[in-house]
Parts: sequence; C-alpha cells; structure tokens
Amino acid sequence: MEIRPFREIIPQDGTRACIYLHRRTKGTCPTRSIKTINIKYWAMKVHSRIITTLMLGIISVTSAFAQNRVSGKVTDSKGEPVIVTPVQVKGTTVGEMTDMNGNYEIQASPDAVLVVTSIGYKTAEVPVGGRSVVDIVLEDDVETLDEVVVVGYGTQKRVNLTGAVGVTDAKALESRPVSNAMSALQGLVSGLQITSRSGSMEKTPTMNIRGTATIGEGTSGNPLVLIDGMEGDLNTINPQDIESVSVLKDAAAASIYGSRAPFGVILVTTKSGKAGKVQINYNNNFRWGSPVVKMKQMDSYSFANYYNEAKRNTSNNMTDIVFTEDTIERILAYQKGEITTVFPMPTEGKQWQDTFHTANANTDWYDVFFKDWNFSHEHNLSASGGSERVTFYTSLNYMLQEGLLNLGKEDMKRYSATGKLNAKLTDHIDLGYSVRFIREDYTKPSAMNDGLYENLARQNWPNLPLYDNNGKLYSNVWPGRDFIQGGTYDKVTDNLYQQLSLSFEPIKNWVTTLELNYKIISQDIKSTSLATYNCDIYGEPIGKDKATTSVTEAGYGENFFNGNLRSSYSFSIDDRHNFAFMLGAQLEDLMQKNKGVTAYGLVAESLPEIDLTTGLVWDSASQSWVRKDINPYGNRNSWSTAGVFGRVNYDYEGRYLIEGNLRYDGTSRYRDNLRWNLYPSVSAGWNIANEPFWEPYRKTVDTWKIRASYGSLGNQNTNGWYPTYRTFSPSTNSGAWLQNGQKTTTIGVPGAISTTLTWEKVRNWNVGMDFGLFGNRLTGSFDYYTRYTLDMIGASLELPSILGYTAPKTNNTDLKTYGWEFEIMWKDQLANGLFYSAKFLLSDSQTIVTRYPSNTTGSIRQYIPGRKLGEIWGYETIGIAQSQEEMDAHLDRLDQNYLEKYGHFPSELRQGQSALGSGWGAGDIMYADLNGDGRISTGDSTLDNHGDLKVIGNSTPRFHFGIDLNLAWKGVDFRLFFQGVMKRDYWQSSSYFWGANTEPEWSAALVQHLDFYRDENSLLVQKGIMGVNRNAYYPRPSFDRGGEGNGSSGRNHQVQTRYLQNAAYIRLKNLQIGYTLPEKWTKPLKIERLRAYFSAENILTGTRLAKMFDPETIDGGNNNSEKDWRTYNNGNAYPLSTQLSCGLSITF
Repeated sequence: MEIRPFREIIPQDGTRACIYLHRRTKGTCPTRSIKTINIKYWAMKVHSRIITTLMLGIISVTSAFAQNRVSGKVTDSKGEPVIVTPVQVKGTTVGEMTDMNGNYEIQASPDAVLVVTSIGYKTAEVPVGGRSVVDIVLEDDVETLDEVVVVGYGTQKRVNLTGAVGVTDAKALESRPVSNAMSALQGLVSGLQITSRSGSMEKTPTMNIRGTATIGEGTSGNPLVLIDGMEGDLNTINPQDIESVSVLKDAAAASIYGSRAPFGVILVTTKSGKAGKVQINYNNNFRWGSPVVKMKQMDSYSFANYYNEAKRNTSNNMTDIVFTEDTIERILAYQKGEITTVFPMPTEGKQWQDTFHTANANTDWYDVFFKDWNFSHEHNLSASGGSERVTFYTSLNYMLQEGLLNLGKEDMKRYSATGKLNAKLTDHIDLGYSVRFIREDYTKPSAMNDGLYENLARQNWPNLPLYDNNGKLYSNVWPGRDFIQGGTYDKVTDNLYQQLSLSFEPIKNWVTTLELNYKIISQDIKSTSLATYNCDIYGEPIGKDKATTSVTEAGYGENFFNGNLRSSYSFSIDDRHNFAFMLGAQLEDLMQKNKGVTAYGLVAESLPEIDLTTGLVWDSASQSWVRKDINPYGNRNSWSTAGVFGRVNYDYEGRYLIEGNLRYDGTSRYRDNLRWNLYPSVSAGWNIANEPFWEPYRKTVDTWKIRASYGSLGNQNTNGWYPTYRTFSPSTNSGAWLQNGQKTTTIGVPGAISTTLTWEKVRNWNVGMDFGLFGNRLTGSFDYYTRYTLDMIGASLELPSILGYTAPKTNNTDLKTYGWEFEIMWKDQLANGLFYSAKFLLSDSQTIVTRYPSNTTGSIRQYIPGRKLGEIWGYETIGIAQSQEEMDAHLDRLDQNYLEKYGHFPSELRQGQSALGSGWGAGDIMYADLNGDGRISTGDSTLDNHGDLKVIGNSTPRFHFGIDLNLAWKGVDFRLFFQGVMKRDYWQSSSYFWGANTEPEWSAALVQHLDFYRDENSLLVQKGIMGVNRNAYYPRPSFDRGGEGNGSSGRNHQVQTRYLQNAAYIRLKNLQIGYTLPEKWTKPLKIERLRAYFSAENILTGTRLAKMFDPETIDGGNNNSEKDWRTYNNGNAYPLSTQLSCGLSITF
C-alpha cells in the first residue's frame, strides 16, 4: 500500500520536510531539496489535526510495545521436540514456526492464548498469562497415530500392516461430479487401474489390480468388490454413502477371501451412525456436461473432393471418381446458400435415387448425434446419530443424468435408500442390520448399439441429410432416423442388499461374529421396434404399412446368499508379546435366471405389449404377410462355494510383526475330485523406527517399516460356470425343415471339453516399505511385487482333422506379472492456519507369457512364451516419398539389396514393396528393408522369420499416476487432481484414423484427414481447392486393399513406426473450490455447517495422441470382435464428458 505524507511543512528558508505518521514506514517527499528539521519546532506551527494524528500514532506505537516477547519450546509427551510446527496467537494472524529443536519466539499480549496445531497431535491452546517463557506439551492424537485400516474380516492399525493395502476415504470422493464410485476412484489408489472405455451410461469402467491378471480362455481377472463385507457393484452404490475404500493388493492381504479373490479385493465401508446429536445433511449438485472429444467430419465439399482424390490415387485414372462434377457444384451451391434442396429430383420414379453419390447437404453427423451440452442433477439427504447403545444412519439419493445423445431420448435415473442400525443389546452382544436399495432406470433409442460406433462416420457421409427436400426424416444405410422413430429401450434394475450381523463377546477380546448377507438383483427390459420409413418426393411414406414391428420383454434375476461365522481372540503377554487368532467358515450360493420373449406385429405402436401383437411380418420375397411365432428364451444357472479360514497375528512391542493366513476352499464349478484346494499366505514386518537404537533419529524419521509377503490362491472365476461339462442349447422352431407342418427344434452339438480342467493357480510375492518423516508430515510407501498366474486355460495342440473336433482347452498356460508402486504425501499447516497437502502416486506393471504350448511355430500373431504382452510388431518407416523419383530411387535400393543378398537382380525390377501393394509413387510410404533381402515383407510372421517386422512398441499402459493437491484456509478449500499414464504405444488401423481405406463405404472423412500429401499432380491442387502439402502427416489417400499385413490394409496403412501413436496423457481430472461459511453466521440459523462449491471434471488433457481420439477411450467404440477389422476397437467411442457442477452441502 502506498503511504503518502500527511502534510508538507514548508520552513522559512524555503526547504521542505515531510512528516510521516505511519509507524515503520519510510518515505521521501516529492522534492529534490530536503533538509532535516526539528519536529518539535515545526509541530507548533501546524494545524491541530496534525497534533491529534500524531497522538494517535504514539498511542498505537505504545500499544505495540506493550506486547510481550514470548518464547518457549514445544515437545511431545515423551519430551521430544516437535519441529517445524506453527504457534499462533488465537484470533489473530500472528504466528511463528518452531525450529529444528522445537523452540519458538512470538509477540503476544499478556492475556493472549497460544494455539499449536501439528499432525499426529491434539490441538493445544495455552494462555500466556503474562509469562515470557511458555513451554507447551502436545498430547498424542490416538485416533491419528492408531489409524485403523479395514482388512479382511476386521481392521488393523496401519502401523501394524504387513500386507500391501491402499486406502482412500470419503473426502477424496466428495463433491465429484461423477455418476458412479468407480469413476471417482480412478487415480486415487496406486496399483488400482480403472479404465473408462466409453462415456455411455450403459457402459461401466473396467478395473484390475496390478495389471494383467489372466489370459486364460473363459476366466476372469476382476478383483472382488465387497461392500460392508458383501459382494456388490461399485457402479451402483451411492458414492456419498462411502466412508472409506481399502484395496487389498497382495495375497497376504486378500488370501483370507480365498478363490473369489485371487487378484485382489476392494473393501468398501459405508457410513455408520455415531453416538451423539442427530445430524441431518442435505447436499446437491447441478452439472452440465460437454464431450471431452467429439470427432468432426469434413464439410461436404472437402469430403467429396477428398474421396475423388482417393479414388484417383487408387486407379491412377483421372476419370475414376466417386462424385460427379454436377454433384460437387450442387454441394458448393448449397454451402453458399444458393440452393436449399439436398437431393436432385429423380429422373424417373418418385423416390430419391442413389443418395450416397448425389446428395448435396452439409452435415456433421457428430453434431447431429451428440449434444454440445447436457444437464444432470443429484440430491442426497442423510441423517445419523444415536445413543451409546443404539446408533443409526440413513440416506436417500436421487440422480437424473441426461445423456449426450441428441437423437431420441437417453437418460438414467437412480434412486437409492440406505438404512443402518447398530445396537448393543447387552454388554456382551451387539446387533447390526443394514438394508440398501438401488434402482436404476435407463432409457435409450432401440437403435443405439455398437453399430453407432462402427458406422457413424463411415456410413453417414457429410453430403447426406437428416431431412429430405420436404423436411421429412430421411435415412440411407445407417439410420439417424431410427433413433427418433424406431422405438425405445428401457431397462430397470433393482438391487436390494440386506445384511444382519450378531457379535458375542463373552470375555474381553474374544469376539464371535455371525454375518448373514442376502442380495437380490431384478432387471426388467422392454424394447420396441417401431415402423421407420423414408418418404417419396411428394412427402408420402414409403413402406410404412409393410414395416415389421415388434416388442421384446426380458427379465433377469439373481439371488445371492453369503454367510460367515468367525471367532477371534487377542491377548498380550507382559505387554510385549501380542497375539491375535481368528477362525471362520463361509458359504456362498448364487442362483440366476434369464428369460425373455419377442412378439411381432404390434396392433398399435402406442401400446407395445406382448398380448397386443398379431404375429405377422411382411415377407418381401412373397410380397405378403406371413406368420412369425413368438420367440421365447430362458435359462437358469447356479453355483456354490464353501470355505474355512484362519488367521494368526503376532507382534513384539509393535516392532516385529508376522501374520499367517490359511484358507481351504471348494467350488461347485469343477468335478468332485478337483473341487477343493488349500491356499496359504504369510507376511512379516519390521518397524525399525520403534527400535531403541532409532531414538536419535526419531525426531526426523517417525516411521520406517519394511515388510514382505508370499501367498498362494486359486481362481475359480470362470465365465462359463461349469467348464468341464458339455452343455446343449436347444432352439425351438429353428429347423430348416417341417415336420407335421411345424418347424423342428434343433440342438447344436457342443465342442469337446476336458474333464480335468481345474483352478488357475496364483502365487504372489511382495516386498515393501512404509515411511514417515518430520512429524509424519511426509509419509509414503513403496512396493515391489511378482505374481505368477499358472495353469490358465488355453488352446491345446491341434488334433487330427479326421476327428471332426477342435482340441479341448486345458490348463496349459502361464504368465508372470511384475511391477512396483510408489506413494508419497506431504501435509502440513502453516502458522497462519493454511492447511495444504500434496500426494503423488505412481505404479507400473508388465506381463510376460511364460508358457503357451499351442504356439508351436512361434507365430508373432499369438502369445509367445518369453515375450511381453502388448508387443506391437510393425515396419520401420523411412518416410513419405516426396516425388516419383524419390520412390523410384527407394525401389532401386531395394533391388540393390536383393543383388547383394542373392547375387543377381530380381526378375522384375522395382517390385521390392509389391507384397504390400502396387502403383508406388509420390506420397506413398517407403519402408525399411531390415533383413536386407530387397523385399519388404512379413516373412512367415514367426520369431525365426519375421521378415522386415520388428517390435516397434507396446500397448500396455505404463506408469499410471495421480497427483492430488489440496489447500484449505479460513473456510476456503481448493483441490486439483491430475491422473494419467506416462507411457503407452497405440496402433489404430481403422478408418477413423486413416480416413480413406479399402473402399469408400468402409472409409471415414474427418477434418484431420485433410492433412495428406499433395503435390502439383494432386486432383485438389489442380482444381485449385487446396495447395501443395508435401510435409503432410498422412500419405496420399487411396481405396486400395494392399497386400499382406494387418487384414487387408492398404499399401500405406501397414503397421509402422511413423503412425504409431503415443497414447500417454495427463488429465486434470477434478478441480474443486469450496467455501464453508463461518459458524458465527450459520449457528443462529441452527446450521452446523454450510458449504458451497464449484467442481469440474475432465477439464484439461495433455496428450500427443491423434486429435480425433480420447486417450481414455481409444480401446472403446465397436468392441464386437466379430465385426470387420476396419471398425473393430476403432476408438470412435461414446465420448466422455467434461462436467461443470456446483452445489451446496448443509448439515443441521
């Protein structure tokens, strides 16, 4: 702040002096001639206001000097100094930090109160009381120091953990504008890898713990998710009901759950009531979503010329085109507004003709199908409280989430209700009961399926319109029209969880607990297919009266029972030797049923019911209505598991720790003689910082623990529940012949199976360390692990074809996954009350196949023993030929290589790249001849002969990280949360990356594809539409199919180094700022806490990936492997959303 002189004083000699009345302020008069003057002499000649002000200044100075210089030392209960800790004068911003010996000095009045806050200790408030020396002793905060972590069937102090366990709490999930808890957990726990392949509300994120778990055919590597001890779904639980999440990562931590948890466990603990005043909380959020990445098509004029350029490059014929000049002129006229019609009038008949090649609209179909913004809102009401003997917690939640789909209706409504009651029936018996109900109601157009992601750009050309010349809905091949007219798909899913627990403690520390859990899932689906049609040139419907309509109703039910009985006892000997024992047994039983029926011929589209159908469909071959019977289906399945388990813990004075677990598990999925297995684990730890010899270092290093573990588990999580049995699937009325006038029922003969199939075996090794420094302000951990997955189900060696069977799968495949995890966090509070924290997570994993006997040839297209998963084999790119002469010179060099290897030139010259295609010229790719034989080829695609291929990258995501930054000061809180992957190679072969592909109907035209090679001979250059572009990203476009390689890739589209994508990314996952009103404002309103906040999700992304793709959804899009390779996993996924939200949280 600028301090100006109160008044200038001008003495008789004409010099100037300035009197500054602000204490501790130095200044100069705005003059060059300043003389020292006698203040006492001149003060008598100034106005009385100056004297008054001077007096006030003196009083202020006197008051300041009246404060004491207080000093002292801050120590803990053991007399150890508490270093770098803020000491603050209560009610002011005056504060100082203790030094490395715990000493401090501060200005404070005699009646002031000193406040000391330090992590790991209770806040101390000490009156000065006129003293000049005030020593302060801090009490340990037992709740912080003895922080407990939820583990299998119980809790443990974090300091005593010997297994690898990651933890996060409700604070990290608070106010995130996400629809499910799994999305909120992404990046919060090291080793927990969560991937969102799609932003669609019907698709949920996938997750694994510590990388690839299994490649077994028909087995699953998903972690077990337990919500309050009962198997549940992270995608359905109300995130605001969550109290904490523990991730059990190694076998020592997870083995107590046996064969259901071979690849880790996620333990979700929900909120419970606490004794005391009833608290009621209402919170909400209102959010607006926009696509993170939305592909953008070329305008129709650029598109038409681009396809013509590709067609010409394919045939090298100037007259070979996709669009005529007349169509191109109409496209341009439409864009200029000179015409408004989108189709030319047909030369004959009354239907629009060949609209693919004659339409002249200008449509970006991504803008048609997806909104720029959507709106959602969520509301949560909870109450908790109780007495010392009875506590309760209850919550209600409602969420309405709109989809990004712009055609038809797409939304999801979620309703949830939770109730928890805990009662101490007697001094020895506790009762707990909880119930949780969740309903999800999802609606979308019936036409919305994987075809949207397969065909959106390739079959919806920019020159095609959504409406014809008369404003009627129009569709060619991929129907935007059907999303509006074709009916809806409605799915209602109810989840009901009930849990009852009874604990009996007859003597202290001996607790026996009975838990009974029951889950019911009920799902009802109703899908209608209504008449869709185009209109003729007069606006009359075409074929509406002959359209096939139908209604499908389906149901899914699941009943799951889980019961366990366990007894634990803990005791100490001489307060040094601490023991804990647990024994228990568990039963699980799941019953599942599916059923459905489709009926045809709706009597009225407004009443789509099964009993209001005619059973008639139009047969175009006979031009008549024919009967189509109702198509029912249904099945029932069930499985059961049983197990007994035990755990032993021992520690000596909290220094030496050991834990052993044993589980004996059985499953109904395998044959009698292979159902049971024994799974042990053992872990140990050493709390070095608790050793007497560590005393000299303890004021700096508070925690240092090393630990190690080994465990063995089995995996019984098969996709087919009974893999050792041949199952027959009858199909009614499906025969191609008639018997007694009716179609026959058929049964397909299943393939051969092996009756010796049994569990996959999983073995884990883990070593780690935990540390804490500077009063545990700096904490962290490091883990290194190796996991072997053995006897996975894989393909067998081929049998003689005369048998007529494919060889049955057997337990013959092994892999090894290894990696590490690092976590570090700093948190502190400054003297002015500012709290801040920074947390960094980093983890990595890689997987090697160690056994895969079916790959007898060493094919690089299959799993290869001794090689890492995710290897990308491809060619090394020299570059794009800038002229025909450069391409010819490259082909001549290949012929020279041929001469040097074989002693003679090839019979045909300049054919070195002919295996990949023909017609090589300017703008085409030049590939490197790595094996020097003068021929660019894949060889036999084996390790021994892979031609010119080499490993150019690896698709495994590496170095997952999270960065969580938090600030809080005087009611204001601020958070930045980043998440990402530091290394990932990615190859994309679809039309959505390349643009022009094997043929026009299998191509796409996005704005990025315009950056292609053009020289003076290019069609678009010759027409003056675009300029020369020799330094282009893409080669010249063409519709050729090429030769060998990936499917039928074009000559320039071979897997290669130039177009290998870097899919690493960093994303600002969440930005949040909130303000909690001071209590002095809220208390009079009977409000304990009121917080307003703004939160944003997915708002910034840094990546080098091609701009049309989102690094999180590049594996999404069309995931149907049976579809054409040109669109499979094409990265054209339903977009993730950038979410902007605001809301209130009010606690009464």
